[in-house]
Amino acid sequence: MTGGITTLPADPGHLRASVGESLRAFAHPVARPGGERYLFVLEDRGTGRIAGSGAVVARVGGFDPFYTYEIRDEAVAHPPHGVDKRVEVLHLKRAHKGPSELCTLAIGPQYRGRGLARLVSLGRLLFVRAHPERFERRIIAELRGWLDEDGRSPFWESVGRHFFDSDFSQADFLSGLGDKDFIEDLMPRHPIYVPLLPEAVRDVIGRAHRDAEPARRVLEGEGLRFAGEVDIFDAGPLLGGEVADLRAIRASREARVGIVVEEEPPEPSMVLANGRLDFRACLGAVAPAPDGTVAIGRRAAELLEVGAGDHITYVAPAPEG
Repeated sequence: MTGGITTLPADPGHLRASVGESLRAFAHPVARPGGERYLFVLEDRGTGRIAGSGAVVARVGGFDPFYTYEIRDEAVAHPPHGVDKRVEVLHLKRAHKGPSELCTLAIGPQYRGRGLARLVSLGRLLFVRAHPERFERRIIAELRGWLDEDGRSPFWESVGRHFFDSDFSQADFLSGLGDKDFIEDLMPRHPIYVPLLPEAVRDVIGRAHRDAEPARRVLEGEGLRFAGEVDIFDAGPLLGGEVADLRAIRASREARVGIVVEEEPPEPSMVLANGRLDFRACLGAVAPAPDGTVAIGRRAAELLEVGAGDHITYVAPAPEG
């Protein structure tokens, strides 16, 4: 399930370290965001298997910088000859105190098509809502770039390979493990003029991989937009936005559980979360009561580990489209 996700490389040692890092992040008191990484896993309660994952990094570009190519539209003009045009140029950008980042979204093949990607995506946003002191005001998501039918990155083959002398998958893997010294040493130090690249390469700059399109639709439905930056390896798009402007943040509600009922309320399904640091989220229904409390089903209460008198946060998924 980890194949192709830079922040979740198929390396057992790295995965163990990521889990340990996440446990420390949840347990550590935080006054302002650092480089904490909060990893969430989707559990199949029937089998005990891990069905998916998602993460939020409190702030990218701590000790190691966060690299992207910024696309700038620059003027090229010579009035005596009547030349006045705009040219796209890629500038290497290094961020040492960047925004928060949504990453590591993965759903096992057998669990796809059930709305679980939205559960993970919205669940982690409800965690951000509940603990704003742990995150920056701006948040980004970097999507995997376009690969051809043979699994090759046209952008890498035209740009990165000439400097790194390695396959795309190897460079991507090393970056995912946190080995980024080679990036600073080997990246071209001058801007790249996009018109000088082959048309097939120009066409994939800012284009998401076909498998990343569902995630892109979810993120754009929440209000994230293309930020004019792309990944340095495969030119995948970087989406960004203000946390306060995200649909899930604005539309979510907090309420006290008034009653737990045996049967699921008939209302439409929502994403529910307990909001605590021992975070839990699930799909379920919420029935508002006149006194401002809500009723939830017993299964949802068990999954969230809450009862009458506890508070929950809930939000409806964005409409499909």
